Amino acid sequence: MIRPASQNHRKPTESRKAKKQRRLLGQFIVADPNICHGKPTFIGTRIMVWQILKEVARGTSWNRIAKLWGGRVSKDAIAEAVQLAERTFENHADEYAFGEIIEK
Repeated sequence: MIRPASQNHRKPTESRKAKKQRRLLGQFIVADPNICHGKPTFIGTRIMVWQILKEVARGTSWNRIAKLWGGRVSKDAIAEAVQLAERTFENHADEYAFGEIIEK
């Protein structure tokens, strides 16, 4: 039996599940599903935020970090990454707890 075209029509994939979109996370940071699998990067680069935060955690000076990455990540961009990491930690620290809370 042949069905009318209107009965054979299926909804596009986008309408069945939400399409991921580019999200600005600040003035310098973006999460774009088409860049680095949606991991946060610095706008206009493929430099992932975690890479810069790792350098900060090692104690590398911000001037040195900017130089290491060819000036593509400014000190203001590093500051924004640190602030974003701080907010994320404040809001989600309990998700990373590994053990009981010990009260004094």
